[in-house]
Amino acid sequence: MLFNSYLFILVFLPVTLGVYVFIVRQGWRKQSFDWLVVASIFFYGWWKWSNIPLLLGSLLFNYTIGTWLGKLSPGRRAKALLVFGLTGNLVFLGYFKYANFFIDNADALLGLDWGLTHVVLPLGISFITFQKIAYLVDSYHGLTRGYGFRDFCLFVSFFPQLIAGPIVHHSELMPQFRRPNTGPDWEDWGVGATLFVIGLGKKVLVADPFAAFATPVFNAAHNGVTPTFAVAWIGTLAYTMQIYFDFSGYSDMATGLGRLFGIRLPLNFNSPYKAVNIADFWRRWHMTLSRFLRDYLYIPLGGNRKGPCRRYVNLLLTMLLGGLWHGAGWTFVAWGGLHGLYLSIFHGWHDWRARTGRTPATPSAGGVWVGRVATFFLVLLAWVFFRAESFRSAITILGSMAGIHGFIFRAELVNINLTEATKMLALFLGVVWLFPNSHEVLAAHQPALEYAHNPPRVSLAPTPRWLSRWLTWQPNLLWALVLAALMVSGVINLSRPTEFIYWQF
Repeated sequence: MLFNSYLFILVFLPVTLGVYVFIVRQGWRKQSFDWLVVASIFFYGWWKWSNIPLLLGSLLFNYTIGTWLGKLSPGRRAKALLVFGLTGNLVFLGYFKYANFFIDNADALLGLDWGLTHVVLPLGISFITFQKIAYLVDSYHGLTRGYGFRDFCLFVSFFPQLIAGPIVHHSELMPQFRRPNTGPDWEDWGVGATLFVIGLGKKVLVADPFAAFATPVFNAAHNGVTPTFAVAWIGTLAYTMQIYFDFSGYSDMATGLGRLFGIRLPLNFNSPYKAVNIADFWRRWHMTLSRFLRDYLYIPLGGNRKGPCRRYVNLLLTMLLGGLWHGAGWTFVAWGGLHGLYLSIFHGWHDWRARTGRTPATPSAGGVWVGRVATFFLVLLAWVFFRAESFRSAITILGSMAGIHGFIFRAELVNINLTEATKMLALFLGVVWLFPNSHEVLAAHQPALEYAHNPPRVSLAPTPRWLSRWLTWQPNLLWALVLAALMVSGVINLSRPTEFIYWQF
């Protein structure tokens, strides 16, 4: 079931929210949790009902292991149990996500023809597995005591974050469900509905139209057609904007859905194309994944505690595995490797400046824009591997972007309207770089979990000085009319809903 579908917007969400509010208003706290668990499992099973036993079995397995870990003192038995639990999760993830990848590569290298059944990836398995791994590790360290099975099921299966994140930590979600009063209020509904509608508009009215320019270019390269300079750049820029607004839209919708139920989810997207360096980009893009990779992979590998060389190896390994997490393909590994290389070069340069006494001064406005454009360019190049179907098509597009395959536009090769694409790119690059994001517009109402902390748990983008009063969200008639128009426009264009890009991971 897609967030951007008639079934979800007109049936599932109103029924689920209405019944939840009724139960909460009756004071039936535990029953409201039961209802959310049932509704979330129904939401998950709508795509494929046969996956429900997998989800339930995984929940029972991890809760049992976590409970045992919480009762054991640190030692060999606890460590062995933790290894068993982590291995079970990784084998589960590995089979469904990477079996096809390894079989295909073995067939190609060894000339085998095993003829095994194609394994279908259950929705959200990567996000769910990471949440459970974090829970087990924290159970081993004694940080998860006191949670019941209902709490655990709701933490993992809560439908706004079930399919494509954010990757929620148990310490963020479970305490909210255990509050004496968990019901939403009018502010929650106003903020939640606003975020949901903004996210729907980003997905349906921006991301999907950009896909119409990007998809033909990448499909043509995959089919052996060589795009020319302008076409390759337009296609790559279009995909760069498509994935931005697609993931930003999903993140807004997920956060908004959480707020409709009175729950603040962690911020997962914070204007990453405003990043002034590649490290800043990863503090803004898929923020909860970056946090998980840092806390449960990079730091356990040694982080930066074992010297600069080991630090760069850890960075590269972390990003390679992060790329493989996104998809079972060598293009994703290349994408992760590029970002690992970017980060290693950046930190190496930063460390060299520190050793030589060249401490960075506060950058000027011009320096900020130089860093922003350079970072955007590096990220854009890496997106080619992320989107391409194969190495061959990725190299073809990169060669065309370098001008190797000519500069003259040939309409018969790729059927896209370059003029319309250029206008749309210019417009939304301006929006991305110059306008506040949805969370900044709603900052006064604490839209995400970080805004409810004092001080914030992450460095949030400062509100632009020129942010005028009319761009700040208020629960008034003007904003209601704007959002109603955006909602109507979005719903009108839902006749053929498309999946979010991150749902495939």
